[in-house]
Amino acid sequence: MSELHEILYCSVLSPSEPPLVVGQIVGQARARNAEHGITGLLVFDGSRFCHHLEGPSHAVDMLMKRIADDRRHEDVRVLYSGHRQERRYKRFDLGFAQSEDPDDMAGVHELEGTQALERFLVLRPGFDING
Repeated sequence: MSELHEILYCSVLSPSEPPLVVGQIVGQARARNAEHGITGLLVFDGSRFCHHLEGPSHAVDMLMKRIADDRRHEDVRVLYSGHRQERRYKRFDLGFAQSEDPDDMAGVHELEGTQALERFLVLRPGFDING
């Protein structure tokens, strides 16, 4: 398998957007991700997003440009960026979970680098993932 690029980024839902817009984001992203070989998990806590995604470098770079330009969320920060040999998310193009504990995502938002990724991965088994 070719090398994959993975990114963990966090952002905040724009105050002008209702939380219901998250369903639109997920629906659009699933179709687009499938076309471009991107897989991952998006977690939303009612105001904050954490999105761990993986795929071919070019596709991931293009996706991050679209995300940075998307006015439905703000304060987009890449917490971790690196390469992998195999996928972490083999079951779905975009898994989606809602975090019931806002401290979970706040804790990830406060970290950077491998610490942020490790914290997210520790939380992952506790999410009820749709995808």
